[in-house]
This record gives sequence, structure tokens and C-alpha cells, in this order.
Amino acid sequence: MKMKILIADDHAIVRQGLRALIDKEDDMMVSAEAGTGAEAIRLTREECPDIIVMDISMPDTNGIDATRSITSAFPEVKVLALSMESDRRFVVEVLKAGANGYVLKDAAFSELATAIRAVAAGETYLPARVTTLLIKEYLQRIPEDVPATYENLSTREREILQLIANGSNAKEIAFAFGVSVKTVENQRHSIMKKLDLFSIAELTKYAVRQGLTSLK
Repeated sequence: MKMKILIADDHAIVRQGLRALIDKEDDMMVSAEAGTGAEAIRLTREECPDIIVMDISMPDTNGIDATRSITSAFPEVKVLALSMESDRRFVVEVLKAGANGYVLKDAAFSELATAIRAVAAGETYLPARVTTLLIKEYLQRIPEDVPATYENLSTREREILQLIANGSNAKEIAFAFGVSVKTVENQRHSIMKKLDLFSIAELTKYAVRQGLTSLK
């Protein structure tokens, strides 16, 4: 049984070209064409297509808003966005609106056909260029200095952690280093903050795992 496809694009020549190519595929057929987003919504209700090839930039109701309306009302319908834009904003917005894939208009028809079959199978399709763009931007958002654990402690903080783990209290540690109890408490607080720990018991368990003490 052939997949029923609705083509939504405001350029008649684009719709006609896509129809001619899609109808040649053994497992696909174009059931309707829409020239605006509003028309795409109406035809989805009337034709019940399996997949909509949706241009993002259309008059009346744009492709992103049309996608949002369609996927909300007809969750079983798959939407494959079609656009000249490889900008991250367009990709993210249409995917958030419910689209199942994104294809650039300068792609070969073979890629569009592959994308149609992919979304029909329940997959999300993104071209390599768009995937690379999204990955690069994601990596740029990751802080260069990822907070460390034990390695993030100063030498003195490591020494204090070891003494705490071996059962020394703040007064004993202060005496050992010749500092005030308040200074030890501040350093202990700093250690706990860096290690994301909240009690002496957790500090002790952490020290055991790090091999800083023989206590169990």
C-alpha cells in the first residue's frame, strides 16, 4: 500500500516537480497539494495523508505554525520540513513544532525519498550538514572547564579531607596546621562544595573510595 503524501509549498512549479518525482516511486503517491499553511491544515483534515512534505516559508500560515497545528490535531501524521535554510533556529523551531525530519531544498530527490521513508518508519531525519551544525553548536555551549572532583581540590584541602576521613575534628585539624577552627570550617565547606557533598559521613565515604583512608 502506497504512502499518501501531501505537498505543501507556495511555488506551483516546486509542487509539480515533486509530484512528478514522488509518483514515480513504487511506495509513494501524492494525494494533495497545498499552496499555503492554512490550506495544508485543511487538506490534512480532508485527505488524511501519511506524510506532509512541508515548506517552512509560506504565506498565510507559515510551515512551522502549520506543523504545530497539524501535529497537535493529527499526531499520527508525519511532517517532513523542507527549506532553503540550514540555520539552527529554523531547524530547532520546526522540530519543536512536531516535525519528524528536515530536508534542504538543494538536496537531491534521492535524499528526500530516503527522508520520507525514514519518517514513515518512525525515525527522525536530519541531513549530515544540519546534524554537523547542531553538534558544533551544542559543543560550543559546553563549558571548557568542566568541574573536576578530587583533582579540583587544593593540596591543603586534600590534606584536610584525609584528616576528616580519619576521624579528626575541626579543633584537631586546626591545631595540626596552626590555623583557627573557623579557617578549617571554611575549608571544609569549600571541599564539600567542590565535591558536591553535604555531610561529614559523605566526605568519609568519598575519601574511602579515593583510597585516602583505610576506614570502612
